Amino acid sequence: MKNIKQTDVEIYDIIKSELKRQRNTLELIASENFASYSVIESTGSILTNKYAEGYPGKRYYGGCESVDMAEDLARDRLKELFNAEYANVQPHSGSQANMGVFNVFLNHMDTVMGLDLAHGGHLTHGSKVNFSGNMYNFISYSVLEETGRVNFDEVWEKAKKYKPKLIICGGSAYPRFVEFEKFKEVADSIGAHLMGDVAHPSGLIAAGVHPSPWPYCDVITSTTHKTLRGPRGGMILLGKDFENPWNKIAPKSGRIKMVSELLDSSIMPGIQGGPLMHVIAAKAVAFKEALTDEFKEYSKQIVRNAKAIADEMLKLDYKLISGGTDTHLILVDLSDIGVSGKMAENKLEDAGITVNKNMVPFDKKSPMITSGIRIGTPAVTTRGMKEKDMTKIAKFIDQVLKNPSDEQNIRKIKHEVNEFCASFPIYEDL
Repeated sequence: MKNIKQTDVEIYDIIKSELKRQRNTLELIASENFASYSVIESTGSILTNKYAEGYPGKRYYGGCESVDMAEDLARDRLKELFNAEYANVQPHSGSQANMGVFNVFLNHMDTVMGLDLAHGGHLTHGSKVNFSGNMYNFISYSVLEETGRVNFDEVWEKAKKYKPKLIICGGSAYPRFVEFEKFKEVADSIGAHLMGDVAHPSGLIAAGVHPSPWPYCDVITSTTHKTLRGPRGGMILLGKDFENPWNKIAPKSGRIKMVSELLDSSIMPGIQGGPLMHVIAAKAVAFKEALTDEFKEYSKQIVRNAKAIADEMLKLDYKLISGGTDTHLILVDLSDIGVSGKMAENKLEDAGITVNKNMVPFDKKSPMITSGIRIGTPAVTTRGMKEKDMTKIAKFIDQVLKNPSDEQNIRKIKHEVNEFCASFPIYEDL
């Protein structure tokens, strides 16, 4: 069988180009990481050939004996990792995991409450350009301008006023621990269900570095990349399975269905057909890696590194939302230095540093321009970098942002960044 170098040199060259970029760039996008060789090998395996609609033991296709074992391993390892009673590893993404949960807990145009996108939430938490904002009546809560932390007075007020059926905690640009217990108090007060979207800190939760969503959340969703360092994909977990409160009946037995059954059917056949069995196998590999002591130490280092960048940025007079971080990400407000998030992203990329522009709370700029950037440490921590290296990275960032029009300086920094990255090689055997 011919390889890609022989059959499609254009794509082969693109892959080589991306490998070069990853090797020579400081990857500081909070939602990205470098998967292990084992995860990459599994993702590129022959399991991609197998159609397996349904679930292990209940497939719509024959010949699923091997992939059944892979999915069972993934679910068992994930349940052990998160001390959960139920796991679904079939969602193709975090967004589809969220959609699967919404299908179970909500009817069309039911009221839901989630963190405002401009304050650190996610598109699927009610953005008008997303299915969530079109299919449901989302009420947004915000963070306090002075502290950058969730405004729980507002959460309580809106919960009592609008009576949402579901409250979502967690987001994509919230640098502090998710306050599961406080949200649970609000949810219980109005009889709402609580969903934790832990796509960002899930690896930290698995390692015991971030507080657990149990017993506070009824259900949690996550991606399997980011801090969990697996393949791109999604997952759904229940700490404890429970009878659904909507009295949905299983047709054959006449009994009330469990929430786990509703979630399974919501994903398949509700919103997806055949699962990506090569990705599910890669998820199983990542979950096994995350069960190790090495991963626990890695997760602690992610947070130490984030705090080190935050501390240095504060010394360099940058404004950080919430004043710092508890997790893997830092949200920097650039308003005081007169640089937009878009400009910062572009200039830093020119210097070999990738971040993403990001809205900050009460942002006066548009989502395509923004006043801030988001910085994350999972990928650089995977490369073996420590706190002293984070101090150097913060200084690289500062030298670019304080002189964004100095192209000669940016070229000089890019050269220094390339040399710095060479000291922390990745994917040497590729």
